Amino acid sequence: MHNVRFSLALLIGFFYWGDSFEPALGAESSPDNNSRPNVLFIAIDDLRTELGCYGHDYVDSPHLDRLASEGVLFNNHFVQVATCGASRYAMLTGQSPWRTKAFGNRDLYEGTNRLNPVQQPGAQTMPELFRRSGYHTVLIGKISHTADGKVFAYDGTGDGRPELPHAWDEFATPLGPWKRGWGIFFAYRDGRHREDGNGHIDLMEFTAEKDDDLPDGMMATRAIEKLGELKERKQPFFMGLGFFKPHLPFVAPRQDWEAMAERDVPPPENPEIIESSYQHKSNEFYKYNAPWDKTYPLAREDAITARRAYLACVRYTDRQVGRVLSALDELGLRDNTIVVVWGDHGWHLGESALWGKHTPFERANKSTLIMRAPGQMKAGTTSEALVETIDIYPTLIDLCQPEFRQTATPLNGHSLKPILLGEKVNRDHSISYWKSAVSLRTDKYRLITQMTKTGPQATELYDISQSSDPVENLAEVHPDIAQNLLHQLRQHLDTIE
Repeated sequence: MHNVRFSLALLIGFFYWGDSFEPALGAESSPDNNSRPNVLFIAIDDLRTELGCYGHDYVDSPHLDRLASEGVLFNNHFVQVATCGASRYAMLTGQSPWRTKAFGNRDLYEGTNRLNPVQQPGAQTMPELFRRSGYHTVLIGKISHTADGKVFAYDGTGDGRPELPHAWDEFATPLGPWKRGWGIFFAYRDGRHREDGNGHIDLMEFTAEKDDDLPDGMMATRAIEKLGELKERKQPFFMGLGFFKPHLPFVAPRQDWEAMAERDVPPPENPEIIESSYQHKSNEFYKYNAPWDKTYPLAREDAITARRAYLACVRYTDRQVGRVLSALDELGLRDNTIVVVWGDHGWHLGESALWGKHTPFERANKSTLIMRAPGQMKAGTTSEALVETIDIYPTLIDLCQPEFRQTATPLNGHSLKPILLGEKVNRDHSISYWKSAVSLRTDKYRLITQMTKTGPQATELYDISQSSDPVENLAEVHPDIAQNLLHQLRQHLDTIE
């Protein structure tokens, strides 16, 4: 066994074994500011790969499907940690959680892992780097962990400081009748929300008549207004646009529920409770009031209803993406604007009796990634390469060639530009974390284990080519495969140390 020096605390980090990305300052070949492409970065909470462009014909996602047909669709994109804050920390900093030890929702602004409020010689986050390169940076919605980029708790207490220091020129998130950030995140119509102290905890609500009666519609409207303003500026822009749905609670306009209520949506694959060290009882999901008895696991017809509710929210958010993309076209910004759509993690929709993220399994760590980079891609490409969230930051540097390229610490990902150009790029594996578990994903297997001072514990091995779900643990059936993957894991962990 290799020299393994781990504690459980260390294992809640993340590692990356590729070459780090250390861009130099201001290469002479960089284009001037006026010719640099704009960036529209769209984050969608809990968006798993259940879209038409991923082969699911019962889903209404025409606008995301069209974007995929015009850009590059990544079939095997994996996040670093299957929870909002830690996933976004990795994306925004380009850092593996193995290095930062940032695997919690509040690490961006709390504890020893929080970002330094004092500006560093190098940029701490992606939007800060673009801002220091002369880009005008605008935040609308949830890009970091908080719903509007300002540090407040669920109950509204806090000082409202920027969650990402030195990153944004404008905080442009509309709050509407919800009045504060977490209100728009947990919103029902008419200003009600889960955290307003009035006991609003319904799982589903589909009573709004207009898109802008709910926050995601407001985000799209504000983004369209800002794009009009940005067109008149004499500098490139970086817009972070974060949509909230399909995150719980399942709330969308009436039209979206009516479109899905009778849709032939399949029940969950492999819905049985599994024997695994990583199974949980979906407490976030079950704490909401649902229009059925709270059985565990959920009854088949109730599970289908819940899946329809999730997909109604997807339909709503897809329409907002479409509105913004249409505005890009109408404003003449399309040809010089890179668009990225990123799901911050996946979500279990009843598979393995799980509802939510917060697992090291395939469904929680695999999420949507679409990129459209005019003039720098082979349009309509579908990539099977294993890619990771931390690849996004170096990719945008590679595509935009910003003037300022000094990062506070080396980036851990790889540029995906070769894939955008249609080249075949191979990565042996992708790594994700959840709590004390580390998960290694190859093109065929997902290995999950906990490394301790005494060696691997609770090791599970699943053949992803047979099922996306943890149906059969093969760790004892194929110990040679498990040991080989563990060997790879130990080698790379030793390298990262």
